[in-house]
Amino acid sequence: MTRRTRLGAVGLASLALLPVGLFVGSVGLEPGEVVRVLTGGGSATHRDLVLGFRLPRLLLASILGGGLALAGATFQALLRNPLAEPYILGVSGGAAVGAVIVLALGLTTLASWTLPLAAFAGALLAIAVVFRVATAAGRALDVRVLLLAGVVTGAFFSAVISFILAVSDARTVRSAVLWMMGSTAGADWQTVAVAAAYTLPTALVLIGLARPLNTLAVGEETALYLGTDVERVKRIAFAAASLVTAAGVAVAGVIGFVGLVVPHALRLVVGSDLRILLPLCFLVGAAFLTTADTLARVLLSPTEIPIGVVTAFVGVPIFLVLLRRSTFR
Repeated sequence: MTRRTRLGAVGLASLALLPVGLFVGSVGLEPGEVVRVLTGGGSATHRDLVLGFRLPRLLLASILGGGLALAGATFQALLRNPLAEPYILGVSGGAAVGAVIVLALGLTTLASWTLPLAAFAGALLAIAVVFRVATAAGRALDVRVLLLAGVVTGAFFSAVISFILAVSDARTVRSAVLWMMGSTAGADWQTVAVAAAYTLPTALVLIGLARPLNTLAVGEETALYLGTDVERVKRIAFAAASLVTAAGVAVAGVIGFVGLVVPHALRLVVGSDLRILLPLCFLVGAAFLTTADTLARVLLSPTEIPIGVVTAFVGVPIFLVLLRRSTFR
């Protein structure tokens, strides 16, 4: 199978998986019924189901999945480590601290946006701390220090979360744990708009960095020799990928393995050229997370499984197979 054929097969499979969530659920819908609703017809019940529940949720999962996969591929290129993933730099820990503080103080009763806002603020704090540590020795952004700073910052935030949960009541602990498992159950058109506003423009920035990130993959000295502004590329890539991750965590909690499994799988299929890999990561990541979200809704219906649990159950065995294949082939 040629490379172009593989690319086409991956793209078509991803596009085919994207709309599945509109048809599948506790109430099954025929494709014709969904089409009628999307074109302005259908019954009032079906319109409420598709337009008020399933379509916003599908769009949110698509945006988040695409953003997380793209951020994962960017961090892997930036850190030159195929096992890097979006939460490795402490972003999820910072977001979780913000969310847990709001839950522990009972501030979620003030407005629906307090928890996402606090999570986003916590994620931005984590990004600022890691970036400040990574540039403490000079203006250059040392990716090795960046990685270590992220791990240490994440460990500190985990300790803060553990302390808050230890002194909180059972209701707060349950709410915090469920949030940290990730879910798109609260998706509405406002949430979709917020996620799209942060993710889509930033995704275009990351895709636009594909060529200079390709040169970084062969070494910073070589990239400088080829005319790449290495420090500028590293800073923009780190900031953009972190912002995408922070927006995703803020609106849906912590959803792991998307940014690890998708880029790694695609790299085995289409190669490491980021000009192809980055756009395809967004498409396949969207399909992966929408499929996981559909499974979260239907596997134990009417009980819903947190989407982070589904991505872990699916992602771990897939990643182990891919890792074994890439190591021993």
